[in-house]
Amino acid sequence: MNFQRGKRHEELEINFIPLIDVLLVIIIFLIISATFSRTNELQINLPTAEANAPQDKPLMIEVAVDATGKYLVNGKSLADSSVTGISAALQAAANGGGKEPTIVINADANSTHQSVVNVMEASRVAGYTHITFATQVQSGH
Repeated sequence: MNFQRGKRHEELEINFIPLIDVLLVIIIFLIISATFSRTNELQINLPTAEANAPQDKPLMIEVAVDATGKYLVNGKSLADSSVTGISAALQAAANGGGKEPTIVINADANSTHQSVVNVMEASRVAGYTHITFATQVQSGH
């Protein structure tokens, strides 16, 4: 017997509104917890330093190169401008100190590239790896 002959069967629907509400709450929880974990990773303990100046200054050897290719090591002109001559002058300027000196190259803007490379090669032959270049700031800018 069919007692519900006149009634039509309603189609069943899934109600997504409670599911969306739950998902929004979960997303908010995940965002807040991710933010807190990121701030925990950024806590940094900075190192402290003494205010006193270092007692021993690093040994610096200044090598000047002019536009004609003449070399000066700590203000003394070199008779031998070959790589071995420059290397010997660098070793003499270092005086066999225990610390490795820093070679400061003061090259003229019009000096040749080869002149600067010779100083770098001489410092490599002498075993000195700390090399820096001196520049000047243009005025009027």
